[in-house]
Amino acid sequence: MNSRQRRGVILLLLSVLCALGAFAGVLVVIGDVNSKVGAEVVAYRAKGDIAPYSPLAAGQFEEVRIPKRWLSETAVTDLGALKDKIALTTLKKGSLLQADMFVDRPQLQPGEQEIAIMIDAATGVAGKITSGAKVNIIATFKGAKDTDPSRSVIIVANARVLGVGRLTALEAKDSDRKGPAEAVPITFALNTKDTQRVAYAESFAEHVRLALVAPGTDSAPAPGDRTYTLDGDK
Repeated sequence: MNSRQRRGVILLLLSVLCALGAFAGVLVVIGDVNSKVGAEVVAYRAKGDIAPYSPLAAGQFEEVRIPKRWLSETAVTDLGALKDKIALTTLKKGSLLQADMFVDRPQLQPGEQEIAIMIDAATGVAGKITSGAKVNIIATFKGAKDTDPSRSVIIVANARVLGVGRLTALEAKDSDRKGPAEAVPITFALNTKDTQRVAYAESFAEHVRLALVAPGTDSAPAPGDRTYTLDGDK
C-alpha cells in the first residue's frame, strides 16, 4: 500500500469516526429532549365553538397527542367521560377538553315533574336557550272583559330547562293564521303548581314566551314586577 492509499484509508476512517460521533450526538440530544418532555398521551380539543349548556358528544372533538407532563390533572384523555354531560361554559374551537368544562346533564329532582310545551322559535327561543338554562316563562292574556286591559304575567320564574327539541314547522289554521310558523318543544322541570301554571298558559294565553335568566341568578322577580299592564306605565 503506497502513501496515497494509506492517506485515503486514514481519511475514510476519520470520516466514519466523525459520522459516528455526529450520530452519537444526535442520540444524546434526542435522549435529552425525551427525558425533559416525557411520553406523549392522547388528549382532545374542540373542533368548533360549543355553546354553554349544549350536550357534548365525541364527534365534537378531535384527538391530539401531547407530552403527559404538559397536561393538567383535569385534562380529559377518555371521551367516555362525556356521557350525559353538557358544556358548562362556551368552548372555543381548539380548546383542550378539561374535566371542569362540563357537568352532568340536568335531571328531575324529587318533587319535580317534566312538562314540554311548544314555544315560538322567533320570539321565544332565538337559538340561545339550551339544556340546563334557567328562564322566566311569560304569558300574555286578554282582559276578561272588553274594558279590561290585556296583561303579561311571569307565570314561572327561574324555570329549569331540561331539553330543547328540534325546530318544527306548524300548520296554519283558519282561525289562527297569525300564529307562529315554526316552534320548538321546550322541556321543563317544575313543581306541581308551576306545571299547572304552564299548562294553563299554553291553553288560554295569547302568547307564551321565554326570557333567559343570567347564569347564577336565583332570586325571583318582586311580586309587583310579575304582572304588567300598559295602564301601569301611565
